[in-house]
Amino acid sequence: MKKMSLLFCSVFVSFVFATVSFASGTIKIGGLFAVTGPASFLGEPEKKTLELLVKDVNEKGGINGIKLEAVIYDTGGDATKAVQLATKLIKDDKVSVIIGPSTTGESMAVIPVVEKEKIPLISCAAGIKITDPVKQWVFKTPANDHIAAEKILNYMTGKKQKSIALLTVTDGFGASGREQIKALAKLKGFTIVADEVYGPKDTDMTAQLTKIRGIKPDAIICWGTNPGPAVVTKNVKQLGIKTPLYMSHGVASKKYIELAGADAAEGVMLPAGKLAIYDALSKSDVQFKLLKEYDQGYKKMYGVEASTFGGYAYDAFLLMSGAIKKSGSTPEQIRNGIEQSNKLVSISGVFSMSSKDHNGLDLSAFEMVKIVKGDWSLVK
Repeated sequence: MKKMSLLFCSVFVSFVFATVSFASGTIKIGGLFAVTGPASFLGEPEKKTLELLVKDVNEKGGINGIKLEAVIYDTGGDATKAVQLATKLIKDDKVSVIIGPSTTGESMAVIPVVEKEKIPLISCAAGIKITDPVKQWVFKTPANDHIAAEKILNYMTGKKQKSIALLTVTDGFGASGREQIKALAKLKGFTIVADEVYGPKDTDMTAQLTKIRGIKPDAIICWGTNPGPAVVTKNVKQLGIKTPLYMSHGVASKKYIELAGADAAEGVMLPAGKLAIYDALSKSDVQFKLLKEYDQGYKKMYGVEASTFGGYAYDAFLLMSGAIKKSGSTPEQIRNGIEQSNKLVSISGVFSMSSKDHNGLDLSAFEMVKIVKGDWSLVK
């Protein structure tokens, strides 16, 4: 633990720690993560990241001298369970803030609860509807899916790819991405020549892809989170489809490459947060130092590299910590402090919140990457 404290000292020393002695009481932080189930690749690193940061902060004196206590529940990715556990966190555990849930569907289900109870929620899910329109008590750390969609379309414009085949999952994340791509495509002069969907539990998409192959689009955009996109990637390879394949930021972890197989995933492109390719960034990049420290610290603690998804919980923690230090530890003070966050350098980007924007990220949050020989390669 001494090594971990040293690794993270530079992250927090000028940002969070005010004293070395604890004031009376604790600040309770709720965590709702899909630690098990199909979305565990999201929830597990989020949970581990929050636990790591809470432990490190407490070892360094807390926030404004007050110790943190994390109360974390596993939602299993189930929206009904997420609502039940959010209620438990608020009513029984008396938390001042909730980080999570991991998925868009869960987050949308929990929103009425936190809005009614006036508890700030920092979602780790990407769907734009979580924060658009703005809800008073709700924020989120992944960049809005319309930003990811725009990043793809801007890249496609440079490649003169104008006809698009869509293949999206029928859950909250997929539906939101589908809506954003179609709207942006219309504005930017693209043509949607196929609009196919698949279910979250589907294990074969050859029927949809066979249709798409017959249409011969310039590009295919698949929007979903694993395991579906990995299945799509395998099916594309099996069908001998050579059309460029783009994925959403929802698969921006090595787990996707592992599930799809490096051979099938070769050449797939997607928008990803800078964590995935930080070693290819200039050392002068404002995020470089933090990204490196997080990745190295996570590897030392858990034996694997940090993922973009764990970074969403890291972002939430930084937003919450900064709010508590500046504004205070009551739910209302935390909410107000988060909304006032400005130019906060974090894992997913540089956050500038406002009363009109509870996400606070722009196109600079993403880099276009390509999978080359089983690893990420920065696309110039």
